[in-house]
Amino acid sequence: MLNHNANAVVYGKYRGSEGAIVDGVRCFSRVANALNAAPENSTTPFVILVLNGRYYEKLVITKPFITLVGEEREKTILTYDHASDTKRPDGTTYGTFGSASVAVLASDVRIENLTIENGFDYPANAAKALDDPTRFANPQAVALKTDQGSDRAVFKNVTLIGYQDTLYVNAGRSYFQQCLITGHVDFIFGAGQAVFDDCDIVSRNRGKLSDNGYITAASTLLSNPYGFLFLHCRLKKDTPALPDGTVALGRPWHPTTQWADGTRSANPEAVGCVVFKNCWMDSHITAKGWERMHGWDKNRNEIWFYPEDARFYEYGSTGPGAIQHAARRVLSDDEALKYTIENVQSGWNPRQ
Repeated sequence: MLNHNANAVVYGKYRGSEGAIVDGVRCFSRVANALNAAPENSTTPFVILVLNGRYYEKLVITKPFITLVGEEREKTILTYDHASDTKRPDGTTYGTFGSASVAVLASDVRIENLTIENGFDYPANAAKALDDPTRFANPQAVALKTDQGSDRAVFKNVTLIGYQDTLYVNAGRSYFQQCLITGHVDFIFGAGQAVFDDCDIVSRNRGKLSDNGYITAASTLLSNPYGFLFLHCRLKKDTPALPDGTVALGRPWHPTTQWADGTRSANPEAVGCVVFKNCWMDSHITAKGWERMHGWDKNRNEIWFYPEDARFYEYGSTGPGAIQHAARRVLSDDEALKYTIENVQSGWNPRQ
């Protein structure tokens, strides 16, 4: 049961005292308890081995150098089921950004060999009548987010399961290697610098004949030259029933920002950057690749942002969904050379 390379072991069926030492390792029944026991300001990895099981916990990682390692990727599951409209104890809602099952808010966090899920039942909610008072109008439900305080985050051999807004990569640098990410609407989104290396990006069927979703919704600030880079990834569909040409590579998200004068509007400086480099794409990808996205000006008028004004590019795309189209801009050989792991990560090498 125990791994002596770990500083702590989490086992759902453990019934001893939390934190008791067994065979030289501190043991816990909950992941949150192991995180609470970790050093506050470590400069070396604190390794937590999570044994197989389904852990229903809402986790927030606020300490640096935490490493979570699952026993088996598909059998070690961290799950919670908050959505945007889920109410807090005080009656307010969590909102999209508060819905995350796992939130990383510290530097040098590493998560390997497990599954992170938002278990909100999106299909059941969508099937409810529009006038059903239990129906969520805002069903966004984040599985994993990296936000303020996160930097140099590594996710290796991790499965991320959700529907709308599965992965919120909003701050710092992060690296996803050999991961599987599922969702349908804007399911990889945010302002962070992220590399997806050799990953499976799986679109889920919404049962629509035309608009089945958008893979990305980047909000990269114009001051940052790099946002999301997909390298040698495979863009798949969860079922053959997902119609051809119904999923876009992404759309430009301009989050609402409150300005110094108290007004709020879509941030014009959030000019998303997404590059698919040497990726295989199945037939669900639309011919024109990208879509527009709406926002609001300071007077609450609806405005539209268009993909041609964002930094959306491809290079070396293959497969049935790799269609030549005027709206799908392709990098030159020289331009493509700039989009490397090291450049996107501002000199940090996550593979060391």
